[in-house]
Amino acid sequence: MTYLEHVGKYFMMLKRVFRKPQKRRVFYQALMKEVEDLGIKSLGIIMFISFFIGGVIALQTALNLDSPFIPDSLIGFAAKRSIILEFAPTFCCIILAGKVGSYITSSIGTMRVTEQIDALEVMGINSLNFLVLPKIIAALFFYPFLITLAMALGIFGGWIAGVLSGLFAGTDYITGIQTDFKPFLIVYALIKTIIFSFLIATVPSYHGYYVKGGSIAVGRASTQAVVWTTILIVIANYFLTQMLLT
Repeated sequence: MTYLEHVGKYFMMLKRVFRKPQKRRVFYQALMKEVEDLGIKSLGIIMFISFFIGGVIALQTALNLDSPFIPDSLIGFAAKRSIILEFAPTFCCIILAGKVGSYITSSIGTMRVTEQIDALEVMGINSLNFLVLPKIIAALFFYPFLITLAMALGIFGGWIAGVLSGLFAGTDYITGIQTDFKPFLIVYALIKTIIFSFLIATVPSYHGYYVKGGSIAVGRASTQAVVWTTILIVIANYFLTQMLLT
């Protein structure tokens, strides 16, 4: 199958996904389950990585700005820009693509190879709507909160790193964070997060839903899903940056 055929099949899948759910109560229960599986269970790793990567960014910036003519407040400014513009929305979503994407593909793929999806179709249930739409909604609503938390923890981690290492004063770091603050940068990061969240929920679902074969095929599809989701996030990041910041 060519890439264009895959793209066409992907959009045909989305057309079926966004039909009206048949039973609201069942849909709500599925949505709550996806919020827990895709969002709440990812809180720990995002919080841990955000805090320490923020500290690393601040330390590396401080070590490379050793000129007496450059104010220490520039460390906070540079860390703020790096974390808000790229680290939190892009790097964290790539991490989520690996963690969540493989889970989505393997769970749906297992249902496919064990004929559970065929059973849903026989019962007259729109399997794509039942399986994929809750994942999309959970990702779109929860991941912006997750990325906002990553921004805050990354900046806080930079401040902690400076205080503990003694490379720069905490007051200078806070001054740098407040310098030339543009609220649109937060909006830009959240727009990217929404686009990336949609890709994280739908691309692995596509690979899992249309998998053919047994357990080996499911494992292969999980790997392909993570790779393609990461590639699409990087490509989307380039075009979004080009459109929104230039």
